[in-house]
Amino acid sequence: MKPDAETAMPKPNPPLEELLIDAEADDAQLQPPAVLQRPWLLLLGLVLVALNLRPALSSMAPLLGQVSDSLGLSASQAGLLTTLPVLCLGLFAPLAPILARRFGSERVVLGILLTLACGILLRSSLGSVGLFAGSILAGASIGVIGVLLPGIVKRDFPKHAGALTGVYTMALCLGAALAAGATVPLSQHFDDSWALGLGVWLIPAVVAALFWLPQARHGHGKHAVAYRVRGLLRDPLAWQVTLYMGLQSSLAYIVFGWLPSILIGRGLSPTEAGLVLSGSVIVQLASALTAPWLATRGKDQRLAIVLVMLLTLAGLFGCLYAPLGGLWGWAVVLGIGQGGTFALALTLIVLRSKDSHVAANLSSMAQGIGYTLASMGPFAVGLVHDVTGGWDAVGWIFAVLGLGAIGFGLKAGRALQVGVVSERV
Repeated sequence: MKPDAETAMPKPNPPLEELLIDAEADDAQLQPPAVLQRPWLLLLGLVLVALNLRPALSSMAPLLGQVSDSLGLSASQAGLLTTLPVLCLGLFAPLAPILARRFGSERVVLGILLTLACGILLRSSLGSVGLFAGSILAGASIGVIGVLLPGIVKRDFPKHAGALTGVYTMALCLGAALAAGATVPLSQHFDDSWALGLGVWLIPAVVAALFWLPQARHGHGKHAVAYRVRGLLRDPLAWQVTLYMGLQSSLAYIVFGWLPSILIGRGLSPTEAGLVLSGSVIVQLASALTAPWLATRGKDQRLAIVLVMLLTLAGLFGCLYAPLGGLWGWAVVLGIGQGGTFALALTLIVLRSKDSHVAANLSSMAQGIGYTLASMGPFAVGLVHDVTGGWDAVGWIFAVLGLGAIGFGLKAGRALQVGVVSERV
């Protein structure tokens, strides 16, 4: 009989690092000497790969108005343009474990980095067709890599997985910040060419692929031992983690996709709006690293979830309604909140899982379903703006998503674990 999630209570407050250690004998036997002897190269590769998982998303927002004017896109079409990559994050996330079993995680990451570069190149060419097709390809690529990297961290750095998950999250935020702040100046440097401003972000993807090449050559290869996890879709706690992930992600991708347009509508220039988004994302670096550590010091994560979500909502409403004189302060509050919400979402996946195989499947569920749900937020913002002709009504979307995230976060933040186990097959 499947254990009830409400009664499957672990010891309170175990350190995050202990929950990440799952040193199965088969994984240890598969550990290649090249990786053991050069962990710094693997770590550098992980950071470079993580840096590429947000620029394709955050680089579009500061140029969205210019792109829309150039191609004649309506606000709804622009909303679809911001929605498609996020939707692909969810739709293609379940493909990651299938590809990893067949080819090995390291080789899949290398191949998908190259498809990411192709998507960025396609997005910058062939007009509106290339723009939408490239956005789909880029979103799909990010969705696959995003599922695989946490598993690689947990497998190859089990004693330092908590700290390295923080480093991985910080690299994600840094990549988003760089793209948000630099894309408009880059496009201006190239004679106001939005296509070149967007296309330049294929260079970091190619560089990351070159540094990842040794891992693809000497990595684990396809898995020799398979594990099966059953019952996650019937587990209430798994759904609570998934819905918290999806709702907080929806707010994050609204910020990536629409915050510069909102600020431009309030009177900022595209460069200024991009810098505000970049500054807010840079602030996430600190809270993304500290929030999980602080959250695991208490009896559970409920208080931390409520605090970071309230900060996120305060920052969003401040950017939307408050006088522009205090805009940078609200952007900082928003960054602190959203860095914490995202990092806690990743942390919950680990804390609510009994072993690394359950965590991998819960990660696939939370990101697959969660990001699919999250994609509706940016589309709703574009639709509301198209209908109302302004941004004031967007505040209702913020409120519904934020309060929903708090509600499911209070459930997911309890010191429980999902009532499923992994079975060796």
